[in-house]
Amino acid sequence: MNKKIYFTPGPSELYPTVAQHMQTALEEKVASISHRSQQFKEIYAKAEAGLRELLQLPSNYEVLFMSSANEIWERAIQNTVEHESFHLVNGSFSKRFYQVAGELGKKATKYEAPFSQGFNVESIEVPASAELVALIHNETSSGASLPVADINKFRDKVSADTLLFVDAVSALPIPAFNYDKVDSVYFSVQKCFGLPAGLGVWLLNDRCVAKAEALKEKGLSLGSYHSIPAALSKAKANQTVETPNVLNIYLLGKVLEDMLQKGIETIRAEAAQKAETIYTYLAESKVFSPAVENPAHQSQTTIVANTTIAASEINKLLAPFDKAVGSGYGDYKEKQIRIASFPAHSVEQVEALVEKLREVVG
Repeated sequence: MNKKIYFTPGPSELYPTVAQHMQTALEEKVASISHRSQQFKEIYAKAEAGLRELLQLPSNYEVLFMSSANEIWERAIQNTVEHESFHLVNGSFSKRFYQVAGELGKKATKYEAPFSQGFNVESIEVPASAELVALIHNETSSGASLPVADINKFRDKVSADTLLFVDAVSALPIPAFNYDKVDSVYFSVQKCFGLPAGLGVWLLNDRCVAKAEALKEKGLSLGSYHSIPAALSKAKANQTVETPNVLNIYLLGKVLEDMLQKGIETIRAEAAQKAETIYTYLAESKVFSPAVENPAHQSQTTIVANTTIAASEINKLLAPFDKAVGSGYGDYKEKQIRIASFPAHSVEQVEALVEKLREVVG
């Protein structure tokens, strides 16, 4: 039996109640039901209602279930950009969104900060011609975070018709976004929601829907099966356009119920406490140092550290104690470690990890 605790940035440790919910799902044969059945409609409605309550989502927002956050990049560009998008880039994933826009034939421009650095928002000028501005709250590859207060400033930097999209793939539900200041937020469930991979969640408001409808009226292609109008027509009936990841939607609804019972303020307070524990250790360590130096830009959920010992060696040292951290991303694979601190990780588990790192690494 694998008793290892995964502090990896996704897939990661499952939320503590997931095993129990999966057993119930197997007993109820959730994975065998039709996605057009009343039972599935109820599963969909429960997950959507849980998201709306936990995140305090305004009524003008829709919830769409996709295969992944990567898919959402494509659908966002296809459905809401006729000519041009603008991207903040400070890591591998924000850069990939920028590249996707270009690959789909759009004029993509960017404002790029060095890997592991945040943004000086005051110095960023957004092109007036940009139809979509891609912001990244939490860059999973580098551990750099764009504070919610800075995200809110972009509403005054863009034209009235510009849509603001926020990558919160490895952050929600920790940040308390002002959804009136942005138009879309998206995430994947295998990170902070502690679920198996294979489900992306797209939150988008009526302005995004209107843009997609306007492009459609012009006779422009919105892609194929997963256009916003097609997906929304099914979502209104608590369905999806094709057979979705029924099991994961079911599990999401159950975990949301658990999170609501615990309380979002408690979850957020624990996130801050765990992050402080890890960053305090990194500042004291002779082996590690925070990759993101500015505390204002340090992620609470994906904490990245430079290391003088190869990341693979760190995990070898942790293995006998049933613990694993993430390696660095891309070129930083052995030069950095990434420590996930998600709601699935308890305060006690994080404290135990830090104590073990202090003992075996220093």
